[in-house]
Amino acid sequence: MPSTFTAVSYATTLTPAALDTVRSVLAEHGYTVASERRESHPGFEAVVLELGSLNPSGTTDEQGAARLARLRAALVVAGGDEVSTAVVPDSLRAAERKFIIMDVDSTLIQQEVIELLAAHAGTEVEVAKVTEAAMRGELDFVQSLHHRVATLAGLPESVLAEVGAKIKLSVGAERLVAQAKAAGHVVAAVSGGFSQILAPLAARLGLDYAMANDLEIVDGVLTGKVSGAVVDRAAKATQLRLWSQESGIAQHATMAIGDGANDLDMMAAAGLGVAFNAKPAVRAVADAQINLPNLDVALALANIA
Repeated sequence: MPSTFTAVSYATTLTPAALDTVRSVLAEHGYTVASERRESHPGFEAVVLELGSLNPSGTTDEQGAARLARLRAALVVAGGDEVSTAVVPDSLRAAERKFIIMDVDSTLIQQEVIELLAAHAGTEVEVAKVTEAAMRGELDFVQSLHHRVATLAGLPESVLAEVGAKIKLSVGAERLVAQAKAAGHVVAAVSGGFSQILAPLAARLGLDYAMANDLEIVDGVLTGKVSGAVVDRAAKATQLRLWSQESGIAQHATMAIGDGANDLDMMAAAGLGVAFNAKPAVRAVADAQINLPNLDVALALANIA
């Protein structure tokens, strides 16, 4: 009988042995491969395996979710460092319109903006340690953000433009946004970072939605505070639901991509939550992983040509 999932295996180079391992794991968990095709993408190869299920009828949603979790965990272990395999709901892959939402720092872009700002204040080492702990989930994000932003007090507003000029997009980021939008999909970014950096980046990329924290600036100087409520993990999930609903896109046709603990709620809310070169705690609970520094993989997972 047909399943409602497709497996997408990818690696810089996909070997026959690695694919044999993937097929074996699928079979061990009760799936047959109904069809298989190879795809070539910038920087990686992918094989798409349309799945058939050997599951008996009458399986409950809870049993199905547990079975899927076991399959995903087994594929992670079996793939090791050689190959990654995502099991993607067909409700996302087949959707006429999809909603893609990304974290910004260390996801859409390669850097952590607050660390770039802290370098101007001479507090980069301190801030980097707090950022790492927060992204691992060891510190409350809101408290950690206030602590880090406080170290920026007294910096001139001009440093924002200097830092903005140093931003490097992640490999594949521009293609991901451009190809998704050209195909009629909706792309958003939500960040625990700062709107003064994200707003021009969102305009440059043509993002449909973008939201981040506002650094408070008085008389051309950073006060060391943020204005308004902090964009935390709950806020990110809220924006996914709000923006996808505004776009007329069902939640099962959404994909959320992030790297840190602050992204976990929106990843859980999405049809597919994707850990991008993420911390171990995030990879452990994500639906899928991108373990190459290449956002093009998201196009393959979502079936966007």
